[in-house]
Amino acid sequence: MQLTGLIAAPHTPFNPDFTLNLEGVPRQARHLAASGVKGVFVAGTTGECHSLSFDERAELFAAWGEASRAHGMEFIAHTGHNSLSDARALAKAAREAGADAIGAMAPTFFKPNGVEGLIDWFERITEPAAALPFYFYDIPSMTGVSIDTRELVQSVGKRIPSFAGVKYTNPDRNQLSAILALDDHLPDMLWGCDEELLDGLQMGCRGAVGSSYNFAAGIYHRVIEAYELGDLDEAKHWQSRSLALIDILKASGYMSSAKAVMEMVGVDCGPPRPPLPQLTNEERSALRKQLESLGFFEWLNECTEKS
Repeated sequence: MQLTGLIAAPHTPFNPDFTLNLEGVPRQARHLAASGVKGVFVAGTTGECHSLSFDERAELFAAWGEASRAHGMEFIAHTGHNSLSDARALAKAAREAGADAIGAMAPTFFKPNGVEGLIDWFERITEPAAALPFYFYDIPSMTGVSIDTRELVQSVGKRIPSFAGVKYTNPDRNQLSAILALDDHLPDMLWGCDEELLDGLQMGCRGAVGSSYNFAAGIYHRVIEAYELGDLDEAKHWQSRSLALIDILKASGYMSSAKAVMEMVGVDCGPPRPPLPQLTNEERSALRKQLESLGFFEWLNECTEKS
């Protein structure tokens, strides 16, 4: 399996009281498909996976299975969990929901002992969906698990034949270069840093998973288009706009701000679930003014007009 283009990491939609709002999923899917997104990576970091119960994640998989099929998008279900039995059950739920692939980050409390320990864990949790392509979600900043990903890529296929690649949200560029230079065992390396997408393309990644693709996919389509045409100045121009956008969102608390932007573009996903902070009305108003001053909404209109 090889994923190309933009894969959104969709927000999990909540009601104002923080209960799951599955009615929001079809709206998200329509919006993403209309923006040219090729697929969804469901219930990962942006999806607040570890703030969801098992039942909620299974229900979310079922909703996205239906919505992604309706709009011709690839559906990758994140099944990572700290509980072995729940992770296995999530893999089964993903398979039953019609997922095209599954992915998992490392467990985040009791941590595996190196590469072999992590492969052993993945072998156990993927077994109920062994026929589905499997992606390692490499995000050490959140899991606290840093391993030699190149070694994992070269070894994991012996134990997990369905291994397809890595969602690489890892700052180690030298390691990524080494993986992409492999003559064999070459996996599907999915770039995981939105504001540096151009770097990922130049290194050799052909697919990317990101949170800001939910509301700013047009900006990144322009980066990709300019890069493929060999116009690096234009690609850098649009990438700099992404960086400015992400900087504003981070300054206000990324998840809360990103969900606020979703409402601004007409796809309300509700608030983030505690313990993530909630934006006040004043903070939301200030955020919108910052985005307007940046030119964000004009950029989106420009992208829409060109497409």
